[in-house]
Amino acid sequence: MEKSRVLIIGVTGNLGHHLAKATLQFSHPAFALVRPSSFSDPHKSHKLHSLSNAGVTLLQGSLEDEESLMAAVKHVDVVICAVSSKQVLLQKLLVQVIKKSGCIKRFIPSEFGLDPDKTRISDMDYNFYKQKAEIRRFVEAYGIPYTYISCNFYMSYLLPHLVQPGLKVPPRDKVTIFGDGNTKGVFLKESDVAEFTIRTLDDPQTLNKVLYLRPPGNVYSINELVELWESKIGKKLEKVFVSEQELLKKIKVIVWELKALETLAAQGPKLSNTAGLHGQQSSRWPADMAAILSADVAVILFSLIFRSSLLL
Repeated sequence: MEKSRVLIIGVTGNLGHHLAKATLQFSHPAFALVRPSSFSDPHKSHKLHSLSNAGVTLLQGSLEDEESLMAAVKHVDVVICAVSSKQVLLQKLLVQVIKKSGCIKRFIPSEFGLDPDKTRISDMDYNFYKQKAEIRRFVEAYGIPYTYISCNFYMSYLLPHLVQPGLKVPPRDKVTIFGDGNTKGVFLKESDVAEFTIRTLDDPQTLNKVLYLRPPGNVYSINELVELWESKIGKKLEKVFVSEQELLKKIKVIVWELKALETLAAQGPKLSNTAGLHGQQSSRWPADMAAILSADVAVILFSLIFRSSLLL
């Protein structure tokens, strides 16, 4: 059987890059829609050059340009979107173009995480899952053939620091555990998620369904992960347990700080050298903002890990 031709949007991102490589690995003709600005970015252009040499056909365009979208989708049978969470709603024009083209056999929207129709995190996720669910309803309303990929958590985001906010490596003395630490989550490598995704492209059993990626060997609780780390370093760690109530309070504070920082950021780049919060001169403002943004995402993910109604 002839392999489906695949268009990937978001190949300069981590998952998108793995998706492009997996597409070639499984012998699918691969195309990538790339914004013109990406070619002038040293890091992104290096990735693009590598993919082009490997056999990916690069097409210039964006999710906001209907003409380039139509030209791109006419080359393929399957469209996979792997854009960042900030661009999720931009997929609406893509869905409309797919419908108008009439040639796409399957669309895989940018999800690749927890199932947005099943997550419940007290409306403190900054519309992260609400927007993904909105795209699902949009796809279904247009009658687009789809597959939604639900892969839970990425190892690279949470495991290098053992799910500890503010750390880059696992702790060696004290570890914070959210909830009782017994709820299990699924942790996957981006490369594995990409391979599972590409394997489903020509499988009729996964059409118009949610594909849940839950390999038994990738299912762990935080307590089990801590125990594994303790066995590696040969010592027991002091364990500090944070209740759900305490964690929800922290999330509220962090979300408030995030909104305040975004308001400052909107005032212009001149603030990058003036901290502004207390009047001191500083060049650390962008780094401090990034740290708080990272903490916001991390803490929200932590809240999901121990709320058993969300996983498995």
